[in-house]
Amino acid sequence: MSSLGRRGIHFFHKLNAANVPTDLLEKGQNRVIDASLTLIRERAKLKGELVRALGGAIATTSLLGVPLGHNSSFLQGPAFAPPRIREAIWCGSTNSATEEGKELKDPRVLTDVGDVPVQEIRDCGVDDDRLMNVISDSVKLVMEEAPLRPLVLGGDHSISYPVVRAVSEKLGGPVDILHLDAHPDIYHSFEGNKYSHASSFARIMEGGYARRLLQVGIRSITAEGREQGKRFGVEQFEMRTFSRDREFLENLKLGEGVKGVYISIDVDSLDPAFAPGVSHIEPGGLSFRDVLNILHNLQGNVVAADVVEFNPQRDTVDGMTAMVAAKLVRELTAKISKL
Repeated sequence: MSSLGRRGIHFFHKLNAANVPTDLLEKGQNRVIDASLTLIRERAKLKGELVRALGGAIATTSLLGVPLGHNSSFLQGPAFAPPRIREAIWCGSTNSATEEGKELKDPRVLTDVGDVPVQEIRDCGVDDDRLMNVISDSVKLVMEEAPLRPLVLGGDHSISYPVVRAVSEKLGGPVDILHLDAHPDIYHSFEGNKYSHASSFARIMEGGYARRLLQVGIRSITAEGREQGKRFGVEQFEMRTFSRDREFLENLKLGEGVKGVYISIDVDSLDPAFAPGVSHIEPGGLSFRDVLNILHNLQGNVVAADVVEFNPQRDTVDGMTAMVAAKLVRELTAKISKL
């Protein structure tokens, strides 16, 4: 938890102990939440109106930042990632086209509705149950402005639960999920936290928000991770068998018979040689081209995605991992956007 979040929560605990009326606190918290959602709503509405006025867009990627790090079991630096990723996307050291030639400067390809103000909300004493609802509501506000589709910038991996929940609820059914990660993040309740970044996919599967969950890049998994995988019917592809699985993973066809495909990329799915700026360094991971081959060859209607667990506090001085995360965002944009 950030020092800001700790101060806010401790302050409100003191107010509760001092017998400050609960309804007074809740009304104030509701005002902050309403203001936060209003900002997302109005930005999404403006961007949606612009894209529709330009015409020709079937699907447009919309960035939504969720700077949340307090559900991490180790370091909480991912809370600082969204602005660093945005900075790297538009860095002058590279051009603004994706590998297949989509132009990111075209607002019909990529737009941005800003960040959910996570720390400001938590500073008012809002708990995680309500915060997760705010994140879900923010995602739904983006999706209401067709043809916008959310690409969420984390933040730790706990954000995937409220994002996938929102996507599934908004579309009216489950999705297929392609999840790239060193870890399965499927503990029932890691260290007693049901919203832990290590438990997000347990919540997703319990909620029935995914039909298929394919986990790729796994190389740090416990007995509970395997047991939970079997319980939920998860297709887990570990790095120790990647050479055998490569042909299948580079020719995936997902989303038929459900509401589409959701892609979740934890930056630590990559070998730390490619992305050292992560909280949990796990050698023996995917190469960057491995990930792009999987993404580029995937057949399916990608309705939303996230990029999570980039930790700027552990990045190299030249921002190498920020550029890696930005490239992932660029290529996911190419997968989502359709003109």
